[in-house]
Amino acid sequence: MRNLFTYIFSLVGLFAFSQNKQILYGFDDIPQSLMLNPGSEVTQKKHYGIPFLSQIHFNGGSSGVSAYDIFKDGNDNINDRITRQLFKMKHTDFFTATQQLELINFGWRAKNEIYFSGGIYQEFDFIVYFPKDLAVLAWEGNRDYLDYPFDLGEICTTGDFMTVYHFGLNKQISDKLTVGGRLKLYSSMFSYRSVNNTGSFVTRLGDNDSENIYEHIVQDADVSVQTSGYASLRDLDGASQVTSEILGRAFFGGNIGVGVDLGFTYDINEALTLSASALDVGAIFHSKDVESYRAHGTYTLDGINLIFPPLSEGDSTLPYYDDLEDEIEREIPIDTLYNSYTQFRPVKINAGLSYGFGRFNSSGACDCLNMDGGTLHKQNVGLQFYAMLRPKGPQMAGTLFYHRRLTEYLSAKATYTVDSYSFSNVGLGVSADIGTVNFYLAADNLIAYGNLAKAKSVSLQLGFNIVIDEE
Repeated sequence: MRNLFTYIFSLVGLFAFSQNKQILYGFDDIPQSLMLNPGSEVTQKKHYGIPFLSQIHFNGGSSGVSAYDIFKDGNDNINDRITRQLFKMKHTDFFTATQQLELINFGWRAKNEIYFSGGIYQEFDFIVYFPKDLAVLAWEGNRDYLDYPFDLGEICTTGDFMTVYHFGLNKQISDKLTVGGRLKLYSSMFSYRSVNNTGSFVTRLGDNDSENIYEHIVQDADVSVQTSGYASLRDLDGASQVTSEILGRAFFGGNIGVGVDLGFTYDINEALTLSASALDVGAIFHSKDVESYRAHGTYTLDGINLIFPPLSEGDSTLPYYDDLEDEIEREIPIDTLYNSYTQFRPVKINAGLSYGFGRFNSSGACDCLNMDGGTLHKQNVGLQFYAMLRPKGPQMAGTLFYHRRLTEYLSAKATYTVDSYSFSNVGLGVSADIGTVNFYLAADNLIAYGNLAKAKSVSLQLGFNIVIDEE
């Protein structure tokens, strides 16, 4: 297991990163709006994504600490900064990275007015929660924490690397309602998870029968790590072989899963529009290359009694630590299991309410008082909500946005987001149509770009698509 995390983090560097869900959601002049809401209103006749360039996404960050908090210039000691941040953080704080690279994306409107779409994308998702008790134990030691139960259940982390194949349909049911759905097939190339762990570690004064002053007790420990796609990588030599093996699983060579996306858009009136979607409602069934590890049991250490027997020349001392290691392994065995398991996907929820004003037409004329001429508005303001289900609770964000069509070929969207990372997240997205080519760029946390070390999260998103509008 010692090389497990080496393989995990080697996956992160396979592709360029970027992702920002809040800005692109509701950006209906971008084909990728269908990926965030399969029931969004679609105006184009067809679209084709430029392979490997149609959508590049990344989101990474820490909810509890930034690099600036630790490494900023100052007169205080760096150890003091680490101590302050360690006690400031909570066990629900997390470090995360989510990345997507779209390989193929396409869509077309059939004669029955159903808009079909499909494609393939690669995804990496990683999260690790901050194990505060164990971090305090490692940093402070246990001298000042007698009788304090350090919680082993704070160990919680997951990671997935997969290819996703999808096909969906979108249909305008009435003048007010548009609905859509998408079927997804997952091909998992690598996965690990360690959740729902239990147990504690406590140090206390020994009683009269104890052999030493202190007793160190691991109580009711039950810690496990489930992996798939890892065991076969152990004997490979070098990152290039690991990468080659993992990519070979992309085309249904790994563990298979199934899921759906569902969504709708409802025009309450000519100005107000409500939209919502649920993504990745599904599961992956891990049965190939599965290997899991489980440590469980209770153990009390009274200390090591040193014995100094007379030694002849060439004799070695007693192997105290080897004996201790063997004793711990007897009392808290680490079992290797090969059972299949089912992993549910982290469901994502999107919802938005927008208010449009200012009629827009091809000449660019705008009459902000006349709302009777159409539903394509020059300006929109509104609210958005995003949630992603995680092992210790949903990761949520709320967004205020302003969207403006600057010309027939150019539009922009500005956002202000409150999320798990900060209360000052300002973002900007731009979409441009150059002939039949649609280009979009979205960036988040713009205030922190002057000093990225202060940012607790960083995100960027871009893409190129060929869009053919209705005639």
